[in-house]
Amino acid sequence: MPSIRSHTLDNGLPIHHVELEGTRAATVLVAFEAGARTERPEENGMAHFLEHLVFKGGEVYDDYRKVNETAEQLGAVLNAYTSHDLVAFHVTCRAEVAPQAIDLLTDFVGRPKIDAGELDRERGVVVQEIARAKDQPSVLAEHLIDRAAFGDHPLGRPVLGPPEHIQSFTRDAIVAFRSRQWAGARGGAFLVGNLDHVPDDGELADRFGRFPEIAADGAFEPAPPFEPQTLVEARDSNQSHLRISYRPQIDPRDHEQRAALAVYSTLLGGSMGSRLFDEIREQRGLAYSIYSVDHSFADVPILQLSAGLESGKCIEAYHCMRAIVDDLRENGPRTEEFERARAYSAGRRVLAFENTNAVARHAANQTVVFGDDIDPDRAIAALDETTLERVAEVANGISVEASVACVGPHDTAEFD
Repeated sequence: MPSIRSHTLDNGLPIHHVELEGTRAATVLVAFEAGARTERPEENGMAHFLEHLVFKGGEVYDDYRKVNETAEQLGAVLNAYTSHDLVAFHVTCRAEVAPQAIDLLTDFVGRPKIDAGELDRERGVVVQEIARAKDQPSVLAEHLIDRAAFGDHPLGRPVLGPPEHIQSFTRDAIVAFRSRQWAGARGGAFLVGNLDHVPDDGELADRFGRFPEIAADGAFEPAPPFEPQTLVEARDSNQSHLRISYRPQIDPRDHEQRAALAVYSTLLGGSMGSRLFDEIREQRGLAYSIYSVDHSFADVPILQLSAGLESGKCIEAYHCMRAIVDDLRENGPRTEEFERARAYSAGRRVLAFENTNAVARHAANQTVVFGDDIDPDRAIAALDETTLERVAEVANGISVEASVACVGPHDTAEFD
């Protein structure tokens, strides 16, 4: 059982201690509800660009070399991510150097310089990142399915943004975005793992007090009604990258319903024993890569099916994938496959939570996105306690209509 306690600093930032037995590692993670879905249309790409700029240094570690070299001297792994939901910065290290890791992270993340010269240099790096994404058909398919599922809503726009936005962002605009969205009350700091060497609350208040007190004045735009589209990026290739997105009828803020959706997604296409893998790959030989994933934003869930396959087999696979979802909707899962998927889902979660970074990322998502309990044991128990009836209800509530995206030698009429 993890030992968990939380308290909130004067700047509004909650600090969550999640002490785990049997590990020599600690993860320090800071997250804010400041992902791509909080951007205004003209800001698309700003949340991710800001993530890059923060690594250029703070007050003590005041350039990128000091940031990177200090992390390496600690033997620590330093990284960050921006999603539609969140921006997060994290460092994982041996427990003994946690105080120094906290000092490093809170310095350059809590009080970044956002240097104008570094901003101009970094533009080219991010533009290259965008170009690389466009050169990868599988990544382009992910961008297309988001747009097909959500249209011109922020959830339908790529996190990276368009290159013309990156070229136009000013330092003042970036600082204004941070001042609007990086509010402590819409974020959290997470200390996870072996916390034997973590400083006392007074020193932690000093370090995490480096984050300014910000009164949030920006909220994300609610998810739009489901209006499915089919989008095709025609390419003369032998391979096609197919995505199908459904809208489940669950409450994304209900952890039991999220767990049932996770088990459903597992039995549909989350393992080598799943229906998609067995039917599409093993029995028909239509695809090497075939899987499903579920994701819940704060106010809307999605179920996405993905396949990478020979172009000549794409349409057959598409109809077969849709038929499998239809069969589960009409007839529900079999008892044996449900029990196997439930055990696999819970077991996979247990194995993931052997990693302190995975626990920290889970905790950030739970509390910042959903305002929910961060106890990792509770997340495992929710999967263990999921019933066949709940999963059958999820299967029955998967939308009949679906958004479709494909990169390959096709046109939209083929997916009617």
